[in-house]
Amino acid sequence: LQRVFTLSEKGWSGSALQYRWQKALGNYLAVAGPDNSVKIFDRHGQKMNELSLPGRCVSLDWDKDGDILAVIAEKSSSIHLWDANVNKTSQLDSGMRDQLSFLLWSKTGPLLAVGTSKGNLLIYNQQTSRKIPVLGKHTKRITCGCWSSQNLLALGSEDRNITVSNHEGDTIRQTSVRADPADIQFSVMKTDERSSPGESTVSVAVGKKTLFLFNLNDPDNPIELAFQQRYGNIISYRWYGDGYIMIGFSHGYFVVISTHIREIGQELFQAHNHKDSLTSIAISQALNKAASCGDNCVKIHDLTDLKEMDAIVTLEEETKGLDQICWTDDGQLLAISSQQGSLHVYLTKLPILGGICGTRIAYLTSLLEVTVANQVEGDPTMAVAVEVEPNFIAVGPYHLAVGMNNRAWFYALGNTGVARLKDMEYLGTVVSLSLNCDYAAALFEGKVQLHAIEDEDQNVEEDRQTKLFPDPDQKYRILSHALTTEFLFFGTDTGLIQCFYIEDWQSVNEYRHPVGIRKVFPDPNGTRLVFIDDKSDGFLYCPVDDSLFEIPDFSPMITGVLWENWVNDKSVFVAFDEDKVYTYAFHKDTVQGSKVILVGSTKLPFSHKPLLLYNGELTCQTQSGKTSNVILSTHSFLSDTHADSRKEQLQSLLQQAIKLKRFTEAWSVCKSLGSAEAWAELGRACLHHMEVELAIRVYRSMGNVGMVLSLEDIKGIEDQSLLAGHLAMFLNDYNQAQDLYLASSYPMAALEMRRDLQHWDSALQLAKRLRPEEIPFISKEYAIQLEFVGDYTNALAHYEKGFQEHDESCQAGVARMSIRMGDIRRGANQAIKHPSRTLKKECGAILESMKQYSEAAQLYEKGQYYDKAASVYIRCKNWAKVGELLPHVSSPKIHLQYAKAKEADGKYKEAAMAYESARDWDNMIRILLEHLNNPEEAVRIVRETQSIDGAKMVARFFLRLNDYGSAIQFLVMSRCSDEAFQLAQQHGQMEVYADIIGSEATAEDYQSIALYFEGEKKHLHAGKFFHKCGQYSRALKHFLKCPNTDDNLAIEMAIETVGEAKDEALTNQLIDYLMGESDGMPKDAKYLFRLYMALKQYRESARTAIIIAREEQSAGNYRNAHDVLFSMYMELQTQKIKIPAEMATNLMILHSYILVKIHVKRGDHLKGARMLIRVSNNISKFPSHIVPILTSAVIECHRAGLKNSSFSFAAMLMRPEYRNKIDPKYKKKIEAMVRRPDTSEVEEESSPCPYCGFSLPECELLCPGCKNNLPYCIATGRHMVKEDWCVCPHCDFPALYTQFTQLLESESTCPMCSESLSVNQLQKISDCSRFLQQDQLDP
Repeated sequence: LQRVFTLSEKGWSGSALQYRWQKALGNYLAVAGPDNSVKIFDRHGQKMNELSLPGRCVSLDWDKDGDILAVIAEKSSSIHLWDANVNKTSQLDSGMRDQLSFLLWSKTGPLLAVGTSKGNLLIYNQQTSRKIPVLGKHTKRITCGCWSSQNLLALGSEDRNITVSNHEGDTIRQTSVRADPADIQFSVMKTDERSSPGESTVSVAVGKKTLFLFNLNDPDNPIELAFQQRYGNIISYRWYGDGYIMIGFSHGYFVVISTHIREIGQELFQAHNHKDSLTSIAISQALNKAASCGDNCVKIHDLTDLKEMDAIVTLEEETKGLDQICWTDDGQLLAISSQQGSLHVYLTKLPILGGICGTRIAYLTSLLEVTVANQVEGDPTMAVAVEVEPNFIAVGPYHLAVGMNNRAWFYALGNTGVARLKDMEYLGTVVSLSLNCDYAAALFEGKVQLHAIEDEDQNVEEDRQTKLFPDPDQKYRILSHALTTEFLFFGTDTGLIQCFYIEDWQSVNEYRHPVGIRKVFPDPNGTRLVFIDDKSDGFLYCPVDDSLFEIPDFSPMITGVLWENWVNDKSVFVAFDEDKVYTYAFHKDTVQGSKVILVGSTKLPFSHKPLLLYNGELTCQTQSGKTSNVILSTHSFLSDTHADSRKEQLQSLLQQAIKLKRFTEAWSVCKSLGSAEAWAELGRACLHHMEVELAIRVYRSMGNVGMVLSLEDIKGIEDQSLLAGHLAMFLNDYNQAQDLYLASSYPMAALEMRRDLQHWDSALQLAKRLRPEEIPFISKEYAIQLEFVGDYTNALAHYEKGFQEHDESCQAGVARMSIRMGDIRRGANQAIKHPSRTLKKECGAILESMKQYSEAAQLYEKGQYYDKAASVYIRCKNWAKVGELLPHVSSPKIHLQYAKAKEADGKYKEAAMAYESARDWDNMIRILLEHLNNPEEAVRIVRETQSIDGAKMVARFFLRLNDYGSAIQFLVMSRCSDEAFQLAQQHGQMEVYADIIGSEATAEDYQSIALYFEGEKKHLHAGKFFHKCGQYSRALKHFLKCPNTDDNLAIEMAIETVGEAKDEALTNQLIDYLMGESDGMPKDAKYLFRLYMALKQYRESARTAIIIAREEQSAGNYRNAHDVLFSMYMELQTQKIKIPAEMATNLMILHSYILVKIHVKRGDHLKGARMLIRVSNNISKFPSHIVPILTSAVIECHRAGLKNSSFSFAAMLMRPEYRNKIDPKYKKKIEAMVRRPDTSEVEEESSPCPYCGFSLPECELLCPGCKNNLPYCIATGRHMVKEDWCVCPHCDFPALYTQFTQLLESESTCPMCSESLSVNQLQKISDCSRFLQQDQLDP
């Protein structure tokens, strides 16, 4: 805030002051001190008058218009009046005998209320001079009071009563309070109903502690509000807004409450504004601000947001503290008085006055100070002190003018300083003033006076010193004007805009608008002008060529327009209202001609008035006499650093830059965006603005070769219309392009464009005007298009027009169109003559759609479209023709239609053939069965085609023949399982049905079959099908019921069932059955073995296998025993389970036994003998063949020369238990051997152990060196040798390669697994380490 002046009179010092601002105008300040006088000052601090009083001033007040000041003083019963208009003092006798104590003017009328110290009242009417004395209104001193806007008077007195009286002095309401009342005010309380009109609530501070609210309409229910103790006493309070009260407390607190009935007493805001004490508060409705004063500072808040502290004024010199604060009604000045008797006046709001010339601005910075600045040029700022508070300001290149009413003061602005030139009086109150270098133009009362600024100016000739517009003979009023360097523009109420050229001193241009012109705003050069008319519409007018453009989206609230002053952007201007600034751009050269576009809008900060626009930056004036800069949101691309912006933001910056034709900035935004769409948008904008060179650069950076080449071709064209036409075409605006081409020097371009675009209609119109020889070609193309859209009449006409050069296609068109138009004969003849097959097909199709079948068929046949022809012949029932065409026809549909026709005629054989050609198998089967009685063929077709319906028919056929088996088979094939099942049930063919249904059926089917067999007591079948449908317990039950004849199969099935069921109860049930627990008849152990296998319980099955093998051995079935052990061995190996040592040993001994037979049969007695020795050493394993085996051992050993071994076995045979069982053939020989023993023995050859290399006999399988059981050769029974290793490819058992190959020369199977084997399947293995793992046996 700016301090305007300070008043401190000698007589005032050390004492508080009373003062009042003049109401309404605020031009005077009346101040009363302790010195028995009232001094009156103007708003600049100059003393205007002084009223001497007989005693100290008691009270003073201005009337509602600020015309009369009334004062009462001690020791006097007179009222002193001062008239501000004539500066005269007068006195009025109150007629009261006691001391006057209170004085107050009405808010609405010329009534003055005066109260006395004894409670009497006087109401004086200033207008009529009528006095109404009211004695005894109160019994004690009247201390406070207030007038309402309805002219009711509320008074408070030391008798602790409050009275409300009318303007006649009659008491209407009265109420008593608990303590002394102070500070009475009228207001409207916030209620829900809003019922009471006018100010119906009286508020009063009672005893400085509570606030008493008394509603005149509800006098019995007053409200009393108390506050927190810590706030102190109520110093002062003010109503504001919609029923809010602001209260200042002595301890420095500042509180706002609401009087709304729902919120009553609630604190809406509270601040401890002053540390020690608060002495006064004030509210300015004009500024919408509140102030509190205390200690030595004043704090100003904004009423819309009290938390916002607007300003703080600290008066360091006021050490004793401040006293009262008071605003003028307009809120411009704030007076602050202090405890020690001085008064300070501050400026809180200035009128926003300013002017502009180029980039120079002049604006009001204090009541009597104007600042001239030019931030753009960087000139030093000048402060000019002026004589009066101006109403208007104007600035020119060298001058400043300020003025009020009809006077203006002119100042010369030199480099050295400011010099006052002159003041000038005009013939009326000046509305606005404009300056240029030499002239000033003032608008007053509908006229403009143009005059030289400096009278002795040598540049201005005598007769050009001054001119008044309009001329006397013209009857319009001028509503606005503007002065540029060379022109004076003005707009009138008749819609005339006149341009006066100062150089020639004459009017050079005028434009007439339909309605009055409210404001004109020329650009700095005077070549363009924005004006606002009486309808609040905005227009841009170019006086150079008289062109006018309406400004789009022009707000009716616009108050002013500023042109851009930046030298490179003269086509941009802004229009502004109270809240917003709208940026517009005038695009002079575009493909669509000149136009004005709205670029965007920017929000204006509160009470900012734009003064200057320079490169997107708006300089605004504020109420505080300062300027502030606002960057327009439409120019944010200038200040934005593109690097860290988001994509959406960059896209909007690009659109701004393009709208403002700032292509350099747009280029850099595109670089930051880096997207093809952005470059394309910039490219389109360059084309739109006819910036061909720049467009080439853009499209080249995009890599759009076609566009660059096209633009290179046209860039030299000087004809603007032709160039714009090409660019409009590139922008796909073809109608615009055509108009531009036709207006250019080469109108043929329009025809070429329409032809290339295939816009034949437009091309034809243009060709008639521009190039008639093109008509046939265009006609033909146009006819094709018309035919496509179904306009056949015009198509025919255009085909006929195009006959000259394009005969064939036009002939075809004529043929088609003739048929379409109903001239079938002409069309058909044309089509038959024409060489094209396709045309015949097209015409045939047209005829067919017109139901002209015979002609259509004829054309199809001629065009060799046999399928189509046959189909049409069928439609007209011409079967003879169809029969002729049938060999050429491939469509099954036609064959089918023909077949149906033949069947209807009873020609079944032909019908069957036609059905076959049509691949309609069901109908063919039907004919074969019903009419041709050929079931074999029908069955063949059903089997081949798997036709469901066919299968049904065949099934029915067999049913009629009572061949139920076949019928069931075909019913199943036709997926009629239920019917098949019922048939099987009825005719006892369930086994046939079960066989046929096989594995295809569902669980339900299997269950049905099972239930059937269950009913028939066929346990095996029932079990089998229960098993298939997953009902394992029922299946097992049936299997175990089977009689012993089916025993084996039933048990096998039971094992399989239990294996799949994985159910412990079922498993135990079966084991009990096999063990004979249930019927006392144990079953063969092999079943138990199979059960364990099925359950994958391999260890148990291994044990069972050993037992089975033992039984087989005991029974002498050595091969069976061998096979059981071998299969178990393989299974365990597959399951990676260790093989029990007993099993491995038994297998080895049984295998050795089997090898004996093989070698003896081959005549290799030594190998046979060696194996027999091994078998005989384990003879207990062969109990049923001890004697034959020992006999064989004796004989073979003898043959092989192993006499000692032979002797030892012979000696065994001589034991009494064996002796009688010896075959008589050999008995004598053996006895002789024992009697004459020969103990010579062929030494057994040695070979190395495959584990440790220890040399041991070939047939020894336990290495004494490493104590390992050695793997044995399946061909010889010897232990394996590393160097001579191979395996059987089937069972993976090892063999000595040399021995195995020898063996396979005479044998064709593997001795171990009995699978077929040949020598070439064997491979010698060099690395046999995997066979020498230690852990393969389970001890």
